Amino acid sequence: MEAAKKQPLLNGPLRLFMGTMILANIAGSMHFALLPIYLQHLGANIEQVGLFFTLSAIIPLLMQVIGGWLSDSIGRLQAIAIGSVAGVLSYVIYLVSPRWEWLLLAATAGFITRSFVGPSFQAFVAEQSTEETRGRVYGITEGLFSVVGIIGPPLGGFLSERYSFKVMYAVAGAMYLIAAVIRVWMARDATRTEVTPRERPTFSGLKRSLLEMAGLLAAGGIITWIFISDGVRDIAVNMEQQLRPLYMQNLNGITNTQIGLLASVSSITMMVVMSFGGWLSDKWGERVGIVLGLLIVVFGQAVFLMSQTFWTFAIAWGLFGVGWGFVSPAYDALISKAVPMRLRGTAFGLFSTSIGIVALPAPYIGGLMWRYLGPKAPFLVLPSVMLIMLPIIWVKFRLTKEEEAVSNQQSAVSSEAEAASS
Repeated sequence: MEAAKKQPLLNGPLRLFMGTMILANIAGSMHFALLPIYLQHLGANIEQVGLFFTLSAIIPLLMQVIGGWLSDSIGRLQAIAIGSVAGVLSYVIYLVSPRWEWLLLAATAGFITRSFVGPSFQAFVAEQSTEETRGRVYGITEGLFSVVGIIGPPLGGFLSERYSFKVMYAVAGAMYLIAAVIRVWMARDATRTEVTPRERPTFSGLKRSLLEMAGLLAAGGIITWIFISDGVRDIAVNMEQQLRPLYMQNLNGITNTQIGLLASVSSITMMVVMSFGGWLSDKWGERVGIVLGLLIVVFGQAVFLMSQTFWTFAIAWGLFGVGWGFVSPAYDALISKAVPMRLRGTAFGLFSTSIGIVALPAPYIGGLMWRYLGPKAPFLVLPSVMLIMLPIIWVKFRLTKEEEAVSNQQSAVSSEAEAASS
């Protein structure tokens, strides 16, 4: 018992895994905040920027759940290795594209990568933690992951502004290639050392997993309400997220480097509060962190809309980091507890979908709102819908006694399996 108490929150495999994730995603964060500006640089207007993000989301919409299911079937690290191959391809296309339309291929490949990596990352963390420490482990890992946003965006902004976008993509692509090689090596090593053989992925297995998830979604319980709130949030966020850099630069003169620094401010504040957010989730329940965090995000959006200088925008981005720092570990811990262990990858694939079916046209609608209702219009949707959803989240985001019992049993089984394989 004493030995168990002394176990660190992050075990050896999880620490190594986090190192490779950070390396790969520093490369990704170098360009993602600047992608709308790069599109404009290659000839796209505001509407076309919104259309770009809508069209590029179609393939990942189909792949996200499949990526999560493959993670359940073939293994977390193996699914990440497959996604990394698509990631390498995306950087090649970004580097050589002569027009903005070509970037649709690159963005699609990049989103496919996230469709495989995102669900696997969240499910892997859940499996390397216990029921009692789940929130704190998510808080620490996602806090460490915030280093990505501290280093990547300012570096990308500096390279694109001082040299060129091509130079930025060359540097980012080289970093990602190194990370991809390490990921493939980790996947091969994991395959060789696995004790329990996995089932071969089949269409019938995918169908079975999807039917189970459909049953959970239709049951009217906590999974149903998580899915509804996730969809509403996706719509609101994706109506304005890709337009933020253009709003700050075109209307307020914020430079590429400053945009990268703002993303870094958000990541720093997120890193600072993540561990506390995870502790709050474990101590007082997931809904406390989620509601508190979303209230802070709403306040940050109000500051954002009133901002005109870099420093006031920095306050807004700092509030965004604090808010999502409370929301993220609590949200992930709640999903990991609410779904059966065998469906975790599929569930995270479903809930992590960047744009759902209903939210698919959201970026394009945001561009139309900018044009016809004014630049501030797309940014008013998020705080409005969040204020409506908060009372519902407070009432509905609570595990029943039966769900808590199932979650505790699964955590015990996972701990026993880990002990047996070590």
